[in-house]
Amino acid sequence: MSAVFDSLPSLPSAATAASSAVIPITDATPKSASARCSNCAMRAVCMPADLTMSELTQLDSLIYSTRAVKRGETLYRRNDDFRSLYAVRTGSFKTVITDRDGGEQVTAFHLVGETLGLDGVCSGHYHSDAIALEDSSACIIPFRLLEGMCRQVPAMQHHVHRMMSTEIVRESAIMMLLGARTAEQRLAAFLLNLSTRMKLRGYSASEFYLRMTREEMGSYLGMKLETVSRMFSKFQRDGIVDTHGKQIRIVDFKRLEQV
Repeated sequence: MSAVFDSLPSLPSAATAASSAVIPITDATPKSASARCSNCAMRAVCMPADLTMSELTQLDSLIYSTRAVKRGETLYRRNDDFRSLYAVRTGSFKTVITDRDGGEQVTAFHLVGETLGLDGVCSGHYHSDAIALEDSSACIIPFRLLEGMCRQVPAMQHHVHRMMSTEIVRESAIMMLLGARTAEQRLAAFLLNLSTRMKLRGYSASEFYLRMTREEMGSYLGMKLETVSRMFSKFQRDGIVDTHGKQIRIVDFKRLEQV
């Protein structure tokens, strides 16, 4: 899919801190009243569920702007100074690392409600490029203000801990998937993971549109494009999934889980 924060003085209020501590971002736009965390349909996915109204107001002041990113453009780049985390508000993103020879490796796909930028906490610089898979937007979460709110609101601190723990678990799962699974098993696990995440967001768990290309899936799963296409064809022949371009319908969950 977190207790490594330095201590900061308590903030007098989120509004005061927002005016003095946030570094301006020129391509960010303030949230409208209808786009605040307190009334966002995805709040339960990316924020603690048990915040009080007062804490939600503080959160609205902290996460005060969003950034729109066109398909193929970057939200942030490797080695950019780390200042903020980002929560996907609309659309989806991939994170990519590039080796010294220019080869790219997709490290994750991020859906609505998921957080990007955690890789910048340890060194003060992002370690990957975050690229929009479609026209998307992300809520900007200034990290210094988040640290202060974590000191004031235990539920928020626990939530950030869970985010970082989830990232560790995700990376461990990917290592196991790439190191000890067949191509068929890798693709099955990928589709089941997407299904679970779609269901969590209130979408269909059995039918969804893949925003990433098969080449990007192959990069993420350690497979060649031809192998990804061959596995999709096999699943279709076996009556496990039905594919029409990027539109996927899982026909037989039990058999996909058995794979």
